[in-house]
Amino acid sequence: MTNRLRPTSPRVPPLPVLLFVGLGGAAGLSACSPGPGPESATSPAGQVAGSSWSPEEAGLVIADGQVQVVQAFADSTAWIRERLWVETAIDSDGDGRPDRVHVSVVRPRQTETSGIRVPVIYETSPYYAGTASVQDILWDVNQELYTEPPPRGPQPVVPHRGDRGVGISSSHIATWVPRGFAVVHSEAPGTGLSQGCPTMGGINESLAPKAVVQWLTGQARGFTTADGNEEVVATWSAGRVGMTGTSFNGTLPLAAATTGVAGLEAIIPIAPNTSYWHYYRSHGLIRSPGGYLGEDIDSLYDFVYSGPEDRRDYCNTVVREGELLANLDRVTGNWSDFWASRDYALQLDSLRAAVLMAHAWNDWNVMPEHSVRVIEGLRARGTPLQMYFHQGGHGGAPPLEMMNRWFTRYVVGVENGVEQDPRAWIVREDDERLSPTAYADWPVPGAAPVILHPEGAGRQVGGLVFSTRSSGSEDAGTPASGGAPARETFTDDVGVSGAQLAMDGASAHRLLYATPELASPVHVSGTPEVTVRLALDRAAGNLSVWLVALPWEEAAPRQPSFSIITRGWADPKNHRSLTESEPMVPGVFRDVTFTLQPTDQVIPAGRQIGLMIFSSDRDYTLWPAPGTEVTVELAGTSLVLPVVGGEAAFRGAVGG
Repeated sequence: MTNRLRPTSPRVPPLPVLLFVGLGGAAGLSACSPGPGPESATSPAGQVAGSSWSPEEAGLVIADGQVQVVQAFADSTAWIRERLWVETAIDSDGDGRPDRVHVSVVRPRQTETSGIRVPVIYETSPYYAGTASVQDILWDVNQELYTEPPPRGPQPVVPHRGDRGVGISSSHIATWVPRGFAVVHSEAPGTGLSQGCPTMGGINESLAPKAVVQWLTGQARGFTTADGNEEVVATWSAGRVGMTGTSFNGTLPLAAATTGVAGLEAIIPIAPNTSYWHYYRSHGLIRSPGGYLGEDIDSLYDFVYSGPEDRRDYCNTVVREGELLANLDRVTGNWSDFWASRDYALQLDSLRAAVLMAHAWNDWNVMPEHSVRVIEGLRARGTPLQMYFHQGGHGGAPPLEMMNRWFTRYVVGVENGVEQDPRAWIVREDDERLSPTAYADWPVPGAAPVILHPEGAGRQVGGLVFSTRSSGSEDAGTPASGGAPARETFTDDVGVSGAQLAMDGASAHRLLYATPELASPVHVSGTPEVTVRLALDRAAGNLSVWLVALPWEEAAPRQPSFSIITRGWADPKNHRSLTESEPMVPGVFRDVTFTLQPTDQVIPAGRQIGLMIFSSDRDYTLWPAPGTEVTVELAGTSLVLPVVGGEAAFRGAVGG
């Protein structure tokens, strides 16, 4: 049974009644609504917002397919700065009124003196008003598997900073206002001066930026204060909006776009978290994001909740306790309707914006699968799409020229030929981050699966060789102590790091199998898949797999390690289903098939490609007491490696 580590439910389940209440007289959602579909924004005059606008009208200058800096827009002392609150279509904090979100605007003075209308670059975030200390939000990972976790203790409280003046953030302003755009920022629900509750992927976090876009197209109301009735109208807006941001700030453009809101023409999500289950779980395994061992979805709530104090008791009771803690499940880690409602890859049918997706192959915080899952969904739907990947860690925007061309084409509406540009841009290992190489697509065309099997003594360094994938039932019932197949056993010990396991020439705590030394480079492009046929001596165990380049080379501090090609984690209990855990029967083998993180790396000549199988990963998984024995049957274990040039290229590199 193949478990490809991606939920395939085509629906978003009903949302909790207590959180999401339809508002009489507002465009609210009922408790069972699957969310808004695509729409056509109309102005009060009945015209589609932005339909009669042209860049010439705004005085924008286009050269080489990009919007250029215009001296008349470049004087920052003349820019108009204002703030307002936009009313959303939902009451998430239970006060009986639609939530209003805090918004700031910076725009050229000509929007007042000459009456021009301008396009908009918009970023929204839960971070602008400050966050909690990371050390205060983490769960204790010293937990035996499938037991109740140790209590996390009192939640931290982020001080509410109150009025901080007109500005919210300075990001993007110096880049886009001199080019004739307005730049808009907003604080996410329940943060800063925005009303509502933070919900970590709840529908209000999609509807809040949607409302801001609607205000920019004349379809939502803005007010001068959080509670007043004096309205603010965006008469200066061309009704054409592009969104961008990194990490959580990259998640929210995608959240807004899945509502199908008219006027949101293009988004550039950078390292976005596109699924909270994939962020905090891996194929059913409870797994932390890199650098934040013990973080979970309730922790993130505590990390960002900086909103007004008067609704905190309600939000903590209804959202934190009643929704997040009640459903996160740190015992089984299984997929559920709770997680499905927080997975944007399942909400792409309504998306109408053009998408330039950016991610790093060595991002072990928001891992590459987040963008790749969305890329696959958008490609299948024919959505305008471009990709930028680099070899660094978390974050990293595409080159400005690439972003400018994307926004010029889809936000400004200039035919600059971006559709004919290469679809994928990948920074090669020795190149600067802003100097990507163009490819027709990703995975790189010509990539084909190469199937490899382990052999030999993996407690030292065995071989990784060509072979045909073996057949056989995944739960044959064969006892670990009998039969002829080659089997190897190791003992779990979370006290030994994955890097140390890869460096050791021999270890009782992992199995490692490597190809011969490469005579020529091997270009891996795509999503590797592994099948591990294993048995445990108990009912539960972690399963971790790293694909490494040997000999192991330590990276400089804060630099990506090119000894790690990719890695992945799975719960053997979820070998049949992501929604149900099936206890291991000691000594009985089962096949666990799952994908590793997507990647695109060129492994240089002189290195070996190694498959390392171990149990608890001290930087990512829970930390059960050492001692679990894991037995792997080699004939039923395989690696499917996507290689540019396929088997012929790989055989040429290993001399096979």
